[in-house]
Order: sequence, then structure tokens, then C-alpha cells
Amino acid sequence: MKQNQFGKKGWTPERIDSLKGKTYLITGTTSGTGFEAARLLLSKGAKVVMLNRNAKKSEDVIGTFKKEYGTTIEVSTILMDLAVQASVRKAAKEVLETVSHIDALICNAAIAQVPKQKLTVDGFESQMGVNHYGHFTLQGLLFPLIEKSKGRIVVVGSEGYKMGLKTIKFDDLNWDNDYTGNDAYSQSKLAQIMLAYELQDRLINSGKTDVKVYACHPGASSTSLIKTSGSLTTRFIWQLMKLSPLVQSAEKGAYPQLMCATEPNLDQKGFYGPTGRNYWTGPVGECALEPHAKDKSVATRLWKLSEKETGVKWNI
Repeated sequence: MKQNQFGKKGWTPERIDSLKGKTYLITGTTSGTGFEAARLLLSKGAKVVMLNRNAKKSEDVIGTFKKEYGTTIEVSTILMDLAVQASVRKAAKEVLETVSHIDALICNAAIAQVPKQKLTVDGFESQMGVNHYGHFTLQGLLFPLIEKSKGRIVVVGSEGYKMGLKTIKFDDLNWDNDYTGNDAYSQSKLAQIMLAYELQDRLINSGKTDVKVYACHPGASSTSLIKTSGSLTTRFIWQLMKLSPLVQSAEKGAYPQLMCATEPNLDQKGFYGPTGRNYWTGPVGECALEPHAKDKSVATRLWKLSEKETGVKWNI
């Protein structure tokens, strides 16, 4: 195993200098790693724009942050449901009208382990629709501003990318046959990670190297992700695991995305997260990525399909 470039303790938020004047957009900040990432960025003086589907929870979170850091912090929210392409487009339009600069777009929100096959209003399997297509559209529509800002795109994947098929199931993307929550979740996370590296390649090939794209994962973190959408059995097992040393805090789970959003001169080719056993917990640094996640022919096909399904053509 390669040595951690950040030393024995790995990357920690102490490495972040003042972020005054910088703007970060984060999807899914009402709980878990997104909440902790927003909190830590605000504590360093950054401006944070939260993209969430629940207006009430978003307002509550803003209240929590203001109690902790004072009323002068720059934090706002824009309503967006990643499961609805029209909602993502509306939110992106609002971002472009109200935000002048994006230092990093952090694609953090996700749904996981949905027990029965569900389709979004746009006809996508729900996990693929939210985790992959929703974020693909958001990234594509905000790309011109991110490019103008010389900003970053941070894709929060999951070690779950290797728990299912080792390729994309193009002939049955909605899992009309053999659906399991785990397989569909794994597929959505594999899609996200694959297209992060495909986007890197496309930017390099077109000479647009001002935008940096990073892929990371939170490890096994104590969040409400499984509780929100998993089956009863999955939730029960997860609750037991959360009491064990196999699972770390949501705050630590936020470290990889914070590193990818702020660390200068970080190598884009890496896949970042906790480096301990099974990559569940431990010091944050570079993790090994299985070769199937960088299968060029599959990634190219998935990119074309994603553009076709979302109607978002990237200007690269």
C-alpha cells in the first residue's frame, strides 16, 4: 500500500487556510457528511450555497449554523430535487442568476439501498436518477460558471461502486429484471465515479485544464443515508454497525470531499477517502480504485447516453 502523502494522520481540516471570499455549492446538506462539510467550510469563512430538496430542513440547518458561527455567516439555500430533472434545471438557473463564482461544486447528496424498484418522474431507476443523472445535469449546466471561476467539481462516490456489477448494465439500466437495492445503488455510484474520470479526460483533451475534477468516498460514516431509504434488514444491520468501531463519524466522512474541494495541487487521478481496512475508516488519503471504474469504452458510452437521457450537452 502506498504511503499517505499527508503523513500518518492523513488529511485533516487543519490544512485548510481561511476561505474568505470563496464560494462552495453542496448538494444534500440537511444531515450527514454534507451537513458537516458545509459546517466546516463556514467555520473557515467560506460562503456556502446549499442545494436541498426540503425547504424546512434547509432553513433549520441555516438556523443551526447561525447559532454556532453568528448571523453574519454567508449561507443560503436553493431548493432542488435531484430526482426531478426539471427541478435540477430550475435550481441551476437560479444559481447562475444569483451566484457569481463557484470555487467548488460538491456533489454529495445521494439515496441508497432503495428496497424496491422505483422510477423517477423522468423514468430513471431512482438511485441512478438521483445519484448519477441528477448530478450529471447539475454539473453540465453549472460548468460554464465553474470554468469561468477556475473551480472544481467534486464527485462523492462510494466504495459501494465495487459491490455490484463490474460494468454498466446498458441493456437494463432501470433493473426491470433482478432488481436489488444494493446492485442498483452500486451501479449509480460506479456511473458517478466513471464519469468523473471521463470528464477529466475530456477537459484535458479540449485544453480546458482550469477546471479540476475529483472523485472521493466517505468510507463507512454514521449518517442517515441507509435509515432514510434502506430496507428494514439493511437498516437493522447498519444500526448495529454504527455502534462498532467499523464506522466513523459523519464529520470524518466529510473530510475527503473537503480535501478535494480545498487542497491545493491535489492529483486528479487519485480516488480519495479513508485508507484504513476496507477503506471504511482511517486516515484520509489516496485509495486504490478497481480497474473497471476506469474502463474507457464503457465510460465513453455512458457519457453519450447520459447526454442523450438528460438532454445536457457539455460545451467541451
